[in-house]
Amino acid sequence: MSASDLDVVIVGAGLSGIGAAHHLQNRLPGKSYAIPEARDAIGGTWDLFRYPGIRSDSDMYTLGYNFKPWPGAKALADGPSIREYVRETARESGIDKHIRFHHRVTTVSWSSKDARWTVTAEHEGTQVALTCSFVVMCSGYYKYEHGYTPDFAGRDRFKGRIIHPQLWPEDLDYKNKQVVVIGLGATAVTIVPEMAKMAAHVTMLQRSPTYVVSRPSEDKIANRLRKILPRKVAYGLTRWKNVGLQMLFYNRARSQPDKVRALITKLAQKELGPAYPVSTHFNPKYNPWDQRMCLIPDADLFNEIKAGHASVVTDTIDTFTETGIKLSSGQDLKADIIVTATGLDLQFLGGAEVMVDGEAIELSKRLTYKGMMYEGVPNLVSIFGYTNASWTLKCDLTCEFTCRLIKHMD
Repeated sequence: MSASDLDVVIVGAGLSGIGAAHHLQNRLPGKSYAIPEARDAIGGTWDLFRYPGIRSDSDMYTLGYNFKPWPGAKALADGPSIREYVRETARESGIDKHIRFHHRVTTVSWSSKDARWTVTAEHEGTQVALTCSFVVMCSGYYKYEHGYTPDFAGRDRFKGRIIHPQLWPEDLDYKNKQVVVIGLGATAVTIVPEMAKMAAHVTMLQRSPTYVVSRPSEDKIANRLRKILPRKVAYGLTRWKNVGLQMLFYNRARSQPDKVRALITKLAQKELGPAYPVSTHFNPKYNPWDQRMCLIPDADLFNEIKAGHASVVTDTIDTFTETGIKLSSGQDLKADIIVTATGLDLQFLGGAEVMVDGEAIELSKRLTYKGMMYEGVPNLVSIFGYTNASWTLKCDLTCEFTCRLIKHMD
């Protein structure tokens, strides 16, 4: 078998891809594999994003792999620590030797006659082909080239800098500057308190309210268990504890949304003080977990708001101006820097085209099995995490299932 003829091709060397490779070589040690990676680094999202304060919005005892205990004291960890965790996993298991950097997969094509996939990738201006019997897509769900930014009226009039968090410039100086962060999701609630430490003032501008829940950055129970129990035992117990609490909270939110809404807003009011208009800025029209909720460590966003370093404005944009943003209400927000934390540009399977016996397959019109396989597309799995729990929990389960499936097929 040549270097281009393999048992498995795993597309992407991010959190999911490295995890998939570990499961594969641990459970099926005789299988040959390669990991084409479009970029020049391991880590995926955790290497790409470099904005101030980047961190997990899930606890690392469930976002971490089930086979490798999270070593840090903080449950809500910073981006560089997570990146190093993924890279360390690759180094320890020799997975890094299987990665082929600067290989952007463009097409995966199945031949029923040969019972093989041909995975075509662009590498330094040339087409490289890998053949295999099984493909595992771990390429995420968004474009790495750019994020999503709405077409704001008057954008070209603004005299300051406009930054999207996905392409954060290393030279951005925001000390003593007026900053407006447009957005209401996990990225916005991370950036605002971090930038507020140095900026003159940071305003989080949101179209509608969102739920924001504070939790300690460190898991005291987990840290105590690590002192008295073997590392893997302590990690496993903490992992199951946190999975149970996540399920309990989610199920309660779905069965008793009014009570959970009241609890969340009560906790926010307690943090921000009795005079703060929580109902305006942190009490959405939708029920808890109708959309993903924002998690903040140690109430950092609330603390910066109380200190006067940050504020929240709930309104819509009329137009950008030379000096900031004019809102639909007529209010003007002055800004030296505008951060568009407006989301990701979605892209399925890294933009790769899927072909079966020469026919292009539109996967959105196919039935799916367990959220991982597709009708009429043999021997291909796509890794996609949970939306209401930590991403890696489902990735680990999908990888274990895939290994059992390959073993059964053998």
